[in-house]
Amino acid sequence: MPLYPGTGAKSETGTRNSIVNRPCPPGTDGPMWRRLVEAEILPRLEAFAPKLVLVSAGFDAHATDPLANMALLEEDFGWIAERLVGVAERHAEGRVVAVLEGGYNPPALASSVRAFLAGLSPRAD
Repeated sequence: MPLYPGTGAKSETGTRNSIVNRPCPPGTDGPMWRRLVEAEILPRLEAFAPKLVLVSAGFDAHATDPLANMALLEEDFGWIAERLVGVAERHAEGRVVAVLEGGYNPPALASSVRAFLAGLSPRAD
């Protein structure tokens, strides 16, 4: 927000209060973003208890991407994937579907997607 398509304001909550938008200031880095996700996004997702976790997997928040003016790194995308898998394991029998939708620096996009996919993968303990 206010990037295309001009939606994403915090006040946009949907007809059933099921949308959680948390716009981040330009330059938001991984630690700041993770704190926001842990404090405001994941608790709402847990409370919703989805039966399927659908992810619009965009990577334009990467520090080297020309679009969003954010400062996330590959490890941040892997981190969120791990959190989403946890939600899916607790509520959706592990079901996660991710669709690639954004990222405009090809090398950063490739490495971010790899990190995200690694975060989705089961870990051998």
